[in-house]
Amino acid sequence: MTVALPQRLTLEEFLTLPYIEESPAWEFVQGEATQKPMPGGKHSRIQSRLVGVINNAVDSPYEALTELRCTVGGRSIVPDIAVLEQSRIPIDENGEIISTGVSVAPDWIIEILSPQQSQMKVTRKILHSLRYGGQLGWLIDPEERVVLVYRLDRLPEEWTDDAILPSLPALDLALTAEQLFGWLQINHR
Repeated sequence: MTVALPQRLTLEEFLTLPYIEESPAWEFVQGEATQKPMPGGKHSRIQSRLVGVINNAVDSPYEALTELRCTVGGRSIVPDIAVLEQSRIPIDENGEIISTGVSVAPDWIIEILSPQQSQMKVTRKILHSLRYGGQLGWLIDPEERVVLVYRLDRLPEEWTDDAILPSLPALDLALTAEQLFGWLQINHR
């Protein structure tokens, strides 16, 4: 949904709006505030399983966080999953993660396409993240069963089947698209 505004918002004005942290979260791109679509079952299942796999990787210097506001380069986006090197996660005076989001692009941005979501808008979020310091982006399409992988040094790549998906350096993640989409299966007994 797009908010009807009498004039263009600035990023600073957007960040003071009381509703931006409602669920689903609001994002700010080029003067426009839009609310993310409500995720469905496939989106939620992939998101929760993928965060678990990333955060349980042995000796990983990274942490996967869901729905973390990332404000950088004049935009304020909320990736489905933002993976940050732990040393880049801002903390408060108590040593706890700050509650307001981060002012950096995630090292790895992961977006899971929802049926009513614009693939172009999601792709633009990934590209923006890469332009402002991100290393890797995934666009997961549960309906097409494909993962598009974005990196700075090459064209986007299409990943399906049993090839190991690329991840961040120092992250031992041996995950295939086939395994990722296998998480969608529910075995009722």
